[in-house]
Amino acid sequence: MITTIIVFIIVFGILVVFHEFGHYIVAKKSGIMVREFSIGMGPKLFYYRKKGTTYTVRLLPIGGYVRMAGGSDDEEEIKPGTPVTLKLNDQNIVTNINTSKKQTLFQGIPLIITSTDLEKDLWVEGYENGDESTVKRYSVDHDAIIIEEDGTEVQVAPIDVQLGSASLPKRMLTNFAGVFNNFVLAIVVYTILSFVQGGVLTNTNKVDVLPTDSIAKDAGIRSGDKILSVNNHQTDNWTEIAQQIQPNAGKKINVKIQRDNSTKELSLTPKKQKSGENTIGVIGITQSLDHSFKAKILSGFTQSWEMTKRLVLAIASMFSGHFSLNDLGGPVAIFATTSQATKFGLTGVLSFLAFLSLNLGIVNLIPIPGLDGGKLVLNIIEAIRRKPISENTETVITLIGFGFLMLLIVLVTWNDIQRYFLH
Repeated sequence: MITTIIVFIIVFGILVVFHEFGHYIVAKKSGIMVREFSIGMGPKLFYYRKKGTTYTVRLLPIGGYVRMAGGSDDEEEIKPGTPVTLKLNDQNIVTNINTSKKQTLFQGIPLIITSTDLEKDLWVEGYENGDESTVKRYSVDHDAIIIEEDGTEVQVAPIDVQLGSASLPKRMLTNFAGVFNNFVLAIVVYTILSFVQGGVLTNTNKVDVLPTDSIAKDAGIRSGDKILSVNNHQTDNWTEIAQQIQPNAGKKINVKIQRDNSTKELSLTPKKQKSGENTIGVIGITQSLDHSFKAKILSGFTQSWEMTKRLVLAIASMFSGHFSLNDLGGPVAIFATTSQATKFGLTGVLSFLAFLSLNLGIVNLIPIPGLDGGKLVLNIIEAIRRKPISENTETVITLIGFGFLMLLIVLVTWNDIQRYFLH
C-alpha cells in the first residue's frame, strides 16, 4: 500500500505538472504573465519569486496549477474594507501591498481599502491611519507586489500582460500547450520504456514465453514461435491471439504453432486470472520484442500513435453506444490501477504513466467548457465572429462546464469506490 501511494503521487504529480508546464512556458513566451506556478494544492509550504512568477510548493502532493493574469482562476485581489500596509518608493508610488495579517515584512502606511484599480490606471484608495474623513489615493507601480492573505507574494496583473490582451493565435497556443506536453511526455516515456525492457513490443503472431509458471512453455511452445491459429481461428497478430485465448479461461484450447519451417498442433488449458472485474485466460506468453535500435528510437511515436487510436475509438464508442460510468475512471480508479502497475515493476509504471498521459491529453481536448478543448472552441468561435464572446457569456458557459465536470467527478469517484472497495 505504501509503495502504491508513493507511485500514485509521483505519477499523478508528473502528469499534472507536465501538463501545466506546457501552459506556463507558452504563456510566458506569448507575453502573458504567469503569476503563480504551483506544485501541489492546499496551504503553501514555501515559495520563490523570479521574473514576475511566484513558484510555490503546497501541502497536498496531488497535481498543481498555473495562475495566468486575467485567467478564470485569477481572483479579484483586494476588496473594499480590507486592511493593508503600503510600501512606497522615493516617488511615493506603491511597490508593495501587504494584505496578510501573518506578515509584517515592512514598516509602511496602514490603509483601509475603499477602492482599487490594479489593471488599467493602477491606483489604490482608502482611509489612511484610520482617518475616515479623507480618502487618500496612491499610484501603484506596474510591477508592484501583493502579499496575499496566506503570505504568498505575487505580482499585480495590469491589463497589458493579461491573457485577454494576447493575440488570438497566442491564446490558442497557450490553451493547447498543456495537451501538447502530455503527448510529448507519452512519446518520451514510451521511448524510455523500450530501452528499459530491451526492445519494442510487436503486434505480430510471434510470441515470447515467460520463463516460469508458463502453461505455454510446459505445452512445448518456445520463444520465437508463431501462433497461427487458436481453435481453428486464424491469428495474424497479438491482438487476435489475445482475443481467442482470454475468453477461454479454464477451457481446453487447440493451438497451431510454426517453428522455423515446421508446424505443430498443441492442446493446453489457459489458467484463470483476474483483470479488474473480469476473469481472463492466460497461458504465459508475451508479445515478442523488436530489439533493433531503430525500433527503440521510433517506439515513442509508434506506440503513442497506436494507443491514441485505441483511446479515441474507446471514447467515440462511449458517445455512440450505451454509456456507463464504468467506462470512466477518476483518481480512485487511477490509484487502483497504479497498484496493479507496480506489480510489474518499473516497466509497468512507465507503461501506465505513458497511457495516462495520452488519456489526459485526449480527454482535455473534448469540447467541454472548463477543459482545454472547450477553451479552444471558444477561441475558434471568436475567430469566426472576429470578435470575442462577451465576458458575461463566457463566464456563464465556463460555470456551466465547471459544474458539469464537478458533478461528473463526484459520480465517477463514488462509482469507483463502489467498484474497487465496496464490491
